[in-house]
Amino acid sequence: MREPYRVVVVGAGKRGMHHAAAFQANDRFRVAGICDIDAARLEAAAAKLGVPAKSTDARQLAMDLRPDVFCFCTLPGVRAGMVRIGIECGAKLIAMEKPVALSSREGMEVRDMIAASGIRAVVSHQHRYGTHYQKVKEAVANGALGRIHTVYGTSMGWMMHMLSHLVDYIRWFNGEARAEWVMAQASGRGKLTDVHPSPDYIAGFIQFANGVRGVVECGAGAPDVPEVDYWWRKCRIGAQGTDGFAEVLTGGGWRVVSKEMSCSGGGSMNYDLDMPPYIQQMADWLDDPKQVHPCHFGGAWEGFEIMMGMCRSAAEGGQIELPLQTGADELEMLRAALPPRRVLFSMPANAKEYAAP
Repeated sequence: MREPYRVVVVGAGKRGMHHAAAFQANDRFRVAGICDIDAARLEAAAAKLGVPAKSTDARQLAMDLRPDVFCFCTLPGVRAGMVRIGIECGAKLIAMEKPVALSSREGMEVRDMIAASGIRAVVSHQHRYGTHYQKVKEAVANGALGRIHTVYGTSMGWMMHMLSHLVDYIRWFNGEARAEWVMAQASGRGKLTDVHPSPDYIAGFIQFANGVRGVVECGAGAPDVPEVDYWWRKCRIGAQGTDGFAEVLTGGGWRVVSKEMSCSGGGSMNYDLDMPPYIQQMADWLDDPKQVHPCHFGGAWEGFEIMMGMCRSAAEGGQIELPLQTGADELEMLRAALPPRRVLFSMPANAKEYAAP
């Protein structure tokens, strides 16, 4: 049997621990070291995982251990720096949290570093492993919906938390088709100061090269998903075709309605179920370069371009052609362009997370 791949995990918060535990549970991996800037949290995580090597300095730990996999689950403001550490320590694969970056300028730096180094990289859009998401993908792929003409996604959470997920899954339902242009509007400045900086609400359209139209809404003005109680899981993602539709609710199952059938089932976001296959496919890709991970960086990059294009459209007006040719700081563009008007809620419960009128 092959020796397990050695992993360094940076970030011992909720997402970091989900990753570290899933790596430890897979016999193809061994967590060799863990890092967090919070010393108390680091000590607790190292003890829980039984990992002897720990540090508050990510670069020093990675250079000392020279892992096969460099995984970071940090706040989004340090993406380029973390990718650089992963490359410099000689890792074979970088596993990173979404979003890819906080601007297309930084994102292009990340993209170019990964391309130049030849390193494998994956981005954590692990909800696609949920059985309820898989049911919608199956309905699209087997032709039950006829010709797909629209894919859509909505979420109550703000952009840098949730839009990356919405775009990734509608791209997946649409066969990973390339986007040609986007157009969007945004409202509300409150969350632009958040650690996941975002407009309070952004909504827009995506024109895909195969003729399918994407529609996404993210934030305080997105429609309620009354079938789901838990606010962060009020996400509706689906596909419409000439013969029916299929959709998944992140916290409330799935349904398919077509000429031939009408069926539904349960399911909810569950890291204990979603993380193991996400981690296993990293091992598969490391074992065999032909088994490219479904959450590979190239796919995430195309979704990130859509997100940044929407921000540019909201700031500048009009359609934004893709792929993007030059980098920019889209959040600064929004800070300069968005008027200081209060965002309007789609439901009163949104006042808990967004500034009340």
